[in-house]
Amino acid sequence: MMESSGNPLHLKSLNHISLICSSVKNSLHFYQTVLGFCPIRRPDSFGFDGAWLFNYGIGIHLLQSDDPDKMPKITRINPKDNHISFQCESMETLEKKLKEMEINYVKTRVEESGIHVDQIFFHDPDGLMIEICNCDNLPVIPLTEDSVRSCSRISCNVKQQKQQQIQQAL
Repeated sequence: MMESSGNPLHLKSLNHISLICSSVKNSLHFYQTVLGFCPIRRPDSFGFDGAWLFNYGIGIHLLQSDDPDKMPKITRINPKDNHISFQCESMETLEKKLKEMEINYVKTRVEESGIHVDQIFFHDPDGLMIEICNCDNLPVIPLTEDSVRSCSRISCNVKQQKQQQIQQAL
């Protein structure tokens, strides 16, 4: 029987996400200029076009589509669609920059027990949804005692203490 708590696979962190692109060149430009990722060395032994980027502790691997014309078309911005999310320092600055870059976006707000989380959603060149938020405002609260054991003791304890302080203030 598999262990339900702890770290059965001994994982350390998220390493990278891979994205199939209609144009690696266009996606490389977007992830560098809009999201601030830096290109890094990619092994020459791959038999297909691509690029690797890194920042914020994670990598993005861009992979050239074998048939760019059959890539899904960009649809409307839907915050309930698959997406990757990044936290930012200033939602106001983010919104100003997106307007300057003429990037269409949708802005939403989540409220939980008096805590507000602002979210901005937009697409990369191939329609992948990107979310930028101030999600660190929302504490991580384990649902069960097992959850506490399965996540980092330090981060869970800090978040629990913050949540207790918030509840005491309310």
